[in-house]
Amino acid sequence: MNVDASTSGTDADARLLSALLDGMEVGLAAMDRDGVITHWNREAVRMLGWTADEAVGRTGLEGWALRTGDVDAVRGQLLSGEGAVPRVHEFALVTRDGRRVLVRAQVHRVQAADGRSLGLYFAFSEAGAQVELERSLGLAEALMDEAPTGVVLVDADLRPAAVGDSAARRLDCERGALLGHPLGEVLGDGVQELEAALQHVLATGRPLSGVKLWAALRSDPGRRRCWRSEFVRLGSPLGEEPVPLGVAWFFEDVTAHEQAEQEGTVLRFRATQLRRAGQAAAECEDPMEGAVGYLDFVLAGFADHALLDVLAPPDSAAPGGLVRAAVSPIGALGREPALEPTGIPARYGEVHPAVRALERAGTVTVSAEVSQVVPVGQAGPVGAARGPVGWAELRHWPAGTVHGLCTALRSRGRTVGVISFLRGSGRQRFDRADIAYAEDIAARVASAVDLAEARKQALQKA
Repeated sequence: MNVDASTSGTDADARLLSALLDGMEVGLAAMDRDGVITHWNREAVRMLGWTADEAVGRTGLEGWALRTGDVDAVRGQLLSGEGAVPRVHEFALVTRDGRRVLVRAQVHRVQAADGRSLGLYFAFSEAGAQVELERSLGLAEALMDEAPTGVVLVDADLRPAAVGDSAARRLDCERGALLGHPLGEVLGDGVQELEAALQHVLATGRPLSGVKLWAALRSDPGRRRCWRSEFVRLGSPLGEEPVPLGVAWFFEDVTAHEQAEQEGTVLRFRATQLRRAGQAAAECEDPMEGAVGYLDFVLAGFADHALLDVLAPPDSAAPGGLVRAAVSPIGALGREPALEPTGIPARYGEVHPAVRALERAGTVTVSAEVSQVVPVGQAGPVGAARGPVGWAELRHWPAGTVHGLCTALRSRGRTVGVISFLRGSGRQRFDRADIAYAEDIAARVASAVDLAEARKQALQKA
């Protein structure tokens, strides 16, 4: 009974070993210490054409799987590894139909417990396929470690599975810190767009190229970055139908280039608007009508409101005060009655930005700060806003204004008024480029206002 059980176990082990050898994706041959072939698996049959029945039992490879001229060299390579460390060799084997196939083989020596040699086995595959695999591995390693382009491999759950060095620097994190964690832990603004692109590629299988993503890191939320991205779905080549393994996200930082392009576009548009405004003003018989026309043209894409205040004449009730002369857009009059030109001096305080610009003969910019807004009915610092729109109301500007730019109108060495540009909460505060553009507008409007005043005085004298 014990003999039968032992025999049954031996047969089971032999069948298991045979199944394992035949399931290998590389060819495998084994020799005993006399050089007799003892094992020849299914992949070896596929590569060389020699069946297991034809191979097993032969002594050595010469005369059938090796040409005569290669025998000594191959025998030396197979017998060179005396230790347990495997050696890799390349040599040519002959197929059953007479072709030569260059293979790359890893040779292992098999030893008994007492150190006696029991034989050897070598696993081999076509050298070309092995080189392609090594190239793929080398490419993957280079992309992760040395490529200047950021590379992130994202799994099907949209969690990073591998992060390259360049990508880690751009994402301001350690390579291992993001693995398995949601992208939202690193990205703030822009993470939804990124995840939408990844899901699209996973669902359709079609790559996306040239995608420009604007995003901000949680570690630096005030700075937005533009990444030109490529998305490619990864699939397993082992199944009959590719199984999606995730998405490879390649990206490079093009923030400086995109900002330069945007600035160039804005400058070209503004130059076009100024040219059109100048042409329209040249056709106006009344210079003040031309000044108002400038406001209508330049307001597009620049501000929500423009207010033109001119100095009251010396013979008026309030000489030197600012009087509302025009407002743009015209449709704002119905919604904001306080903006309508009435000929009455504006009730600006001493610290009003327009008054400060008038005194300095320059430009003043202001923005509403959240810290300045206090609830209605509570005491606050002098000049603090009362309620959500109090900041604009105190300055006699339209409700909802959060950014203001006031610049003096200078002509013939004197100040003739102030022009104010106002923006709501949906726009950014005025920057240096905006100040330069406003001052360019002010120079043209000042000339028109000064000409209108000179024309008026000339008519009065006549």
